[in-house]
This record gives sequence, structure tokens and C-alpha cells, in this order.
Amino acid sequence: ISNELQPGSPHSANAAENTESSLPWARFSSWLECVCVVTFDLELGQAIELVYPHDCMLFFHMTCEMCFPGCLGDTQFSFRLRQSVGRRGSWFGEEDAYSRDAPVTLQVKLAHFYGYVYFRQVKDAAVKRGYFQKSLVLVSRLPYVHLFQSLLQIIAPEYFEKLEPCLEAVCNEIDQWQSPVPGLTLNLPVMGVVMQVRIPSKNDKPGGSPEKQAQKEVAPMMLPTIHELDLFKCFQSFLIHLQMLWELMLLGEPVVVMAPSPTVSSETVLALVSSIAPLRYCCDYRPYFTIHDTEFKEYTTRTQAPPNVILGVTNPFFIKTFQSWPHIIRLGELKMSGDLPKQVKVKKLAKLKTLDTKPGIYTAHKMFLQKDKSLIKRLLKGIQRKRPSEVQSAILRRHLLELTQSFIIPLERYLASLMPLQRSVTPWKTPPQIRPFSQEEFMGTLEHAGPQLTSVLKGDWVGLYRKFFRSPNFDGWYRLRHREMTQKLECLHLEVVCDADLLGWTKDKSEVEIVDLVLKLREKLMKAGKQQLPVKEGVLEKLEGYLQTVISSLPEDLQTSSVTFNVAPS
Repeated sequence: ISNELQPGSPHSANAAENTESSLPWARFSSWLECVCVVTFDLELGQAIELVYPHDCMLFFHMTCEMCFPGCLGDTQFSFRLRQSVGRRGSWFGEEDAYSRDAPVTLQVKLAHFYGYVYFRQVKDAAVKRGYFQKSLVLVSRLPYVHLFQSLLQIIAPEYFEKLEPCLEAVCNEIDQWQSPVPGLTLNLPVMGVVMQVRIPSKNDKPGGSPEKQAQKEVAPMMLPTIHELDLFKCFQSFLIHLQMLWELMLLGEPVVVMAPSPTVSSETVLALVSSIAPLRYCCDYRPYFTIHDTEFKEYTTRTQAPPNVILGVTNPFFIKTFQSWPHIIRLGELKMSGDLPKQVKVKKLAKLKTLDTKPGIYTAHKMFLQKDKSLIKRLLKGIQRKRPSEVQSAILRRHLLELTQSFIIPLERYLASLMPLQRSVTPWKTPPQIRPFSQEEFMGTLEHAGPQLTSVLKGDWVGLYRKFFRSPNFDGWYRLRHREMTQKLECLHLEVVCDADLLGWTKDKSEVEIVDLVLKLREKLMKAGKQQLPVKEGVLEKLEGYLQTVISSLPEDLQTSSVTFNVAPS
């Protein structure tokens, strides 16, 4: 079966192919760090039974402790862990082609791993403790929760029946998959099933569906998404408070989600993080947090203010630990109130009890924006009409996307005004600087170019922006956009230099000035190659040709002795 069904970025695809041909387990490593099996040992407790690749050494103790939630039956959930200091990734780099072309919400963060778990605990008279207890865990740097949980649904039940030979065969199959390249649709064969997935690209229209591609093969199992969750299912017990939670996520507030199971905990946290897309959530988040987490002491200390993090927990012990936190979402088992799932209430933090805490959102947060009642009416109508959950989720996702875009568009518009004019970029001078971001100047633009142009919601938008400016989400957004604008300036400068008469400029210049030009151009070319700047096709090759011509015009001793003029971009 052909893996590739549509053309993606040729540069990304070539980079992936080069990596695949040079490293053992490279294709596997582009999807997963490792696959491991955690079992219960009578003497050791939780223990790693098996790991692929065999030489993979990953935070084994923590992985063990995180993967045994103690639920009966089959349970699926996710966790997120900070990478241990000194460990380096095998496939992804800081400037890897995947992250350059992926949406910001799906870019790889080298500081963290994701764990996707399928845990089974069933009665088994053949076992001393009377229970069969095993977890199959996929560890990855990719936030593809839907893809990897779907993969586990295929391989875990089969593995629990047939054990090690089955898992080895699966890993070998994954090692044949093409690496994930944004924009490509891939067929991923595993255990007789072919999953068809499309890897999202940063060029996709937000909220839109990618164009249907002519398919060479019909895949038996098409996944409509690799990363999106069923938002309606995740949010159904607090739909009427969704806008308040969106504000908390936007502002990067410390939030604890106390849930009845690891599944609800992890899905709720991941859904909350996704609620501000396409803005990247830049704080830490732990879909399933336990006392065994390496950051347990750091995140539970009472000697300083709670950190900007979302924690998903199930242990009742945490109610006492986190009672000083400003926002706690306590979820219980889902109950229905007529057609609508029973909605939790917003309660004062003082009502948070150590024991027997009732479901609710315990917070003192005052909303900046008025509630959008039309969303609730639309969702309620969908429930009454038995509208499928995926349609309700699409409505929710569209609503949250439009809300985030209404907030971010004025910021993007102002940021664009800080960019130097194209005509100010000249070949013989360093590119002009981007003007600094002024909060007060931005606030002055809101009266005529604020969120009211795209949103009907009334409220204190100015206050929301002021608090957003103090959050890690603003800092992360601004750093990313500033880097992109700087790279765009570099590209413009390279293109202007390419169109200039370099040889004509050198005619009345001294050898020192010419050598200085050569050194600066060489540095620019190497930087462009290393960062893989999105310059127009042929610009780098043309500049390299000019540079070689300029070098050849120099005296022979300067060409061969003091300066090495090897400018080919890496």
C-alpha cells in the first residue's frame, strides 16, 4: 500500500527521507520514542516488562507509576512528562522541518513527552493477586492524541492475548511508516488494518476542512483527525461556563481538574488546552498528574503562588493539597437533567471541603466578557434533535475558534504595523529593525480596530488584553511572531541583495571592503541554510553564484589563504 497520497512540502519530505536513511529505527522514532509494557510484580510493584526499541532508556520509574490507575476493565488516558535533563532527542531537532511546517499547536516541544496508555485490569484466577494487570504505553513527542489512542485500540487487545511477538511485529510495521510530513495524507498499516490520516499543515485554513484528495487506495479506517477530541463530550457538564474557562486558558491561570477517572481527567485537560487554538497554550499542562510526577513538590508547594499550569488529577488527596489554588474544576460522574447533561455550578473557593467536595467550578474569577447565550441555545437544540456528538463538537470548535480569532486579530493587525516598509530594505545596509510592541499604543487602536469588528460579545475587552499581556501565552505568541517577522525581513533583504549589481558595487571598492562583503554574505547564506528561511526559489543559488564570482575577482592570495569561502548552505 502506498504511504503517500498527496504532495506535501518537497523540502519537508526530502528532509524526512534523508533522516530515515541515516538512522536505525528512524521512521519509528519520527512517530514514537518507545513502546513499553508495564506490569505488576509482586515483589517490585509496577515494573517495565518490555520496551521497544530495547535500548531506549526513558524515565522508567515514572512511566510505571503513571500507568497503573487502578480502574477495573479497560481504561485509556494520556499523560505528559518533562524530559529529564541531559537527554537528547533522536529524530526531532530544534529547527526540524516538521515543526516549521506544522500548526503551532502541533509543533514538537523537545522539553516534554506524551504518554498514551491502554490499561487493562480484569479478574484472572491464574494470577496470584487474582487480577491480570498490564498497561501498554506509547511514548511520543507528538500531541496526536486521537491517532495514538486509536492505534492502541487496535493493538492493545491483541497484545494482551498474544504478548511479545505481537508487539515486536507492530513496532516493525511502524518502522515502515513514512515520517509525518505536514500536508501529507498517509496510509499507516498495522495488524491488518490501514489507518488513513492527514497530517495538518500551518497553511491549512483555521476551522476549515482540507480538500479531499484523489485516493489511490481506499483505507478501511479513515481517521478524520489525528489530534482533536470530542469537545462536546469533554465539556458537556460545564457547557454554560465554557466562556469563563476559555478566559482562564487564554490568561494561563493555574487550574486543577479533579475528575472521577484518568480518562475524564486527561481528556478534559487536553480539551481545555485546545480551546484557545489556533493560539498556542504556552504554559505547562499535565493531563494526568500523580504524586509520582517529578514536579509534584514544585507544583504543590505553598511557599509561593501556584504556577501557571493545568493539572488533571483523580486522587482525593489532592483536594487538600490544592485548596489554595485559585481555580478548581471538580467533576463527578455524568448525570442527565432532562435532555441536557446536568451542569456544574460556579462556587466560592471557601466552599471547597477536604472531604465530600461536590462537583462544581470553585473560583473567584470575574468574567471579562458577557456570556454568549446563543451557543447554549444552539447546542440544546442539537441535543433535542439527537444531533451527533461530532456535529455538536464542530459547533463548539467553530465558536471557540471565532472567539479566539476575534481576540487575536487586533493583535496581529497591530503587530503588522510594526514591520518596516518593504522599500526601506536596501542591499547595502543591515535590514531595519521591527518597532517595539507598545501596549498603550495597541490599546489606542482598539476603539476603531478592536474585537467589535468580528465579535458581538460585549464586555471589558481592554481589561482582558491587559491581563493577557502579563500571561505566558502573550509572551509565547509575541516571541514566535517576532521571530517569524525577523525571518521575513531576512528573506526580503536576501532577495534585494540578489537583485542588486554586486559586481558593479565592487569596482570602486577596496579589497578590505570586498572581503567584508564576502564574509557578511557568506554568514547570511549559512544562516539562511541553517534556519531554512522561506526565500523565493533560486535566490540562495543565485547569490552563491554571485559570491563565487566576487571571490574570483580578488587577488589569488586572498582567495586561498586567510578566508575560507565555502558558502554552500547546509
